[in-house]
Amino acid sequence: MSMRIRTSALTALTATAVAAGTLLTAPAAVAAPKPAAPKFLSASQLPPHPSSSWTAGPVTEGFPEALGFCVSTEGVPSYDYRHREFRTDLDTTAVQLTVVADTAAHAKALAKHYDDLIRTCAARIEKSTPDVEAEGRDYGKLPVEEGARVRGLHTETSWGANDIALFSVGRDDRTVTVVRWAQMGSFKDAPVPAFKKTTTTAVNKLH
Repeated sequence: MSMRIRTSALTALTATAVAAGTLLTAPAAVAAPKPAAPKFLSASQLPPHPSSSWTAGPVTEGFPEALGFCVSTEGVPSYDYRHREFRTDLDTTAVQLTVVADTAAHAKALAKHYDDLIRTCAARIEKSTPDVEAEGRDYGKLPVEEGARVRGLHTETSWGANDIALFSVGRDDRTVTVVRWAQMGSFKDAPVPAFKKTTTTAVNKLH
């Protein structure tokens, strides 16, 4: 995703996340012990790039900046976020976030919250950044564990920059994962079938 529209878009995203986050108040009951840390995707499990191999970075504590464009931590309970970033030698990048919630019900609400932010991201970009046209697409649900959904986002600026991103949100019991793939291009450049396979693998690795 182009860095040129990140700052203005984040302002609108933060406001929306705060509003949506009121539904994600941490439960009063004592939470069960957290399961073992979920496993992450490997470089070979990302959509194949036609001319460059993927390189995987280390699993890192914290919320990834690469997801901050459409997804943020505003308005949700404080969790121990972990992420892994991936890159190719060209312009294609990816990132995976995992977070373990206190309960399965809370994880379900968190997954819906993230999916809602992605679903509404295009409209919020256009509202906050008049010189950017944005379009979102729903590529449907995936029958893996407690479910996952894949969406696409294309942006085009008035000066001609085109960026395409694929997002997915999935859940296994109390663990939620968000995966983002991005490069320059349009919807025709998005490897949707391969990204669905990547998402299925990511969710299966959570337990």
